Amino acid sequence: MIDDVVKMSKKGQLVVPKDIREKEHLEPSDKFIAIPIKDGVIFKRIKIDLEKEYRELKKKVRGRFEEEEIDEDEVEKAVEWAREN
Repeated sequence: MIDDVVKMSKKGQLVVPKDIREKEHLEPSDKFIAIPIKDGVIFKRIKIDLEKEYRELKKKVRGRFEEEEIDEDEVEKAVEWAREN
């Protein structure tokens, strides 16, 4: 148990002990959400497939454009306007 005590760096970084990283198969690219609780914080690993999220969002946006009958020219004009303002 005492081996699992970690110290926060000046930059706010914590190091997960090697035995825990190996047991839980944690990788350097893993993402975590910090959940504040009374007297501390719990870190929960989350798995996000950004490509899948992007594809789903793109599909929803495209569907909405079709429903609203918004064509490509209107989108380009809106993007131009947004960049200018």
